[in-house]
Amino acid sequence: MDFYITAIILGLCLSAMGLGIFLSMKIFNIPDITTDGSYTLGAVVTAVMLIHHTPIYFIIPAVMLAGAASGCITAFIHTKFKIDALLAGILTMTALYSINLTILGRSNQPLIDTKNIFTSINFFSNSIYNSLLIVVVIIAIIAIVLSYILKTDFGIAMRATGNNASMVRALGVNDNKMKFFGLAIANSLTAFAGFLVAQNQFYTDINMGIGIVITGLGSVLIADALKGLFKINSLSGQLILVVVSSIIFQLVLAATLSIGVNPNLLKLITSLFVLLIVGLTKFRKAI
Repeated sequence: MDFYITAIILGLCLSAMGLGIFLSMKIFNIPDITTDGSYTLGAVVTAVMLIHHTPIYFIIPAVMLAGAASGCITAFIHTKFKIDALLAGILTMTALYSINLTILGRSNQPLIDTKNIFTSINFFSNSIYNSLLIVVVIIAIIAIVLSYILKTDFGIAMRATGNNASMVRALGVNDNKMKFFGLAIANSLTAFAGFLVAQNQFYTDINMGIGIVITGLGSVLIADALKGLFKINSLSGQLILVVVSSIIFQLVLAATLSIGVNPNLLKLITSLFVLLIVGLTKFRKAI
């Protein structure tokens, strides 16, 4: 049972990244590959600050600002140099690998003896249940705040930018500025996911972000399939579906491991699972 609860905790931690990808992909229609680098950046900044005994309330804004900065770099390359958003994200992600390695100073950093957000607050004597409650509260706050932002005039302008940039420009809104804000928020959420995962797993690795975008993308695609299945059109409902889908994604991987599948095949299974979801969604629309 604890094995699956751990998977749920990991799914909740990664749901912050799923919400970020939802913002970039579904709101702005931008396939942002910066995710792989900004996720690791969040974990790296967390590790460095934790080993220097920095309080959590200083680490959180530092992590989110670092993630936002990486998103702004991608937005700058995309809007100012007129480079395709996908390529802009790849360029930023590649640069972030060296930046992350420079910040961390080594390929990995154990965090076993550090005091983190999951060990600082104790609601239950059982650490697993304690971590579960903490991450549920954190993700609930993030989802509520993001839902509120997207329903404000500022959020509506961001959503309109993704739907029809030409119309937004005609209304006097700077669509490039909206992209800056959107990618900054998206990557700050992704970095925050790295912040949570690093503390939950008690280590940071320079390669932990490689291919992680597939996990976030899978969560968004599952949410998209569930949205059509249950006919949920409200923005708040879609955000909840992304969180739930992130948990489902991790539970599927946990079930795969529990039946004895080689862990070396986990990335392959992840890709196949996402492919299956995409295929079923396309097939369902074709009927």
